[in-house]
Amino acid sequence: MQLNVKKIHRAAKLPFYGHPGDAGMDLFACADKTLAPGELFPVPTGIQMAIPRGFVGLIWDKSGVSLRGVHRLAGVVDAGYRGEVQVVLINLGREPYEVKAGMKIAQMLIQPVSTLEIRESESLDDTSRGEGGFGSTGLY
Repeated sequence: MQLNVKKIHRAAKLPFYGHPGDAGMDLFACADKTLAPGELFPVPTGIQMAIPRGFVGLIWDKSGVSLRGVHRLAGVVDAGYRGEVQVVLINLGREPYEVKAGMKIAQMLIQPVSTLEIRESESLDDTSRGEGGFGSTGLY
């Protein structure tokens, strides 16, 4: 399978897989930005991509970035989207975080999508979990 990617900024870098067999391809910033503690910012990548129909691009943290308290948000890139891929970062750390053009900021996994028929129902089937939510399985 092939992923067509278009550079729309001269500082853009194509995504790539760091190691053979990696699940996620690295995404790169194409602009400089200092994220203050608590600041949220959509970092441009300078690329557009044509994700094949039947697939989705899911954007996830890079472990080295997240260890500094910076995380990504809003990480779904649908197959029909042709705009610039941006990575919404938030600095949850206590110090400013420097994003530099060309640095790795996130990773994208391309995964198959199942589209379901949505139907309203008066009842749902019973399960062993039921309505058990947060913490329902305990800590140990």
